Amino acid sequence: MARFAVELVFGPDTEKRLAVRPSHREYIASLAEKGVVLGAGPYADDSGALIIYEAADEPALKEFIAADPYTPANVITEWKIREWTPVLGRWLND
Repeated sequence: MARFAVELVFGPDTEKRLAVRPSHREYIASLAEKGVVLGAGPYADDSGALIIYEAADEPALKEFIAADPYTPANVITEWKIREWTPVLGRWLND
């Protein structure tokens, strides 16, 4: 399994994004319960968010992103995907 740091850049339509946010958070919570999402949350300045995923590969990750309610709502201007190799952290031994 690979780990990915995915940065979401929020679009300008805050009202629309906030309307979709409960569904997005429910979806991310369901992935966290399955061990796919290791951590997630918005930046303090509300310009975007960071989600850490564990997936078989980038195509599998992109399937999770495609199913995120934020994707069809088109409220994210950019999904910055980077494969990440953590070397320290409490959950590394899981």
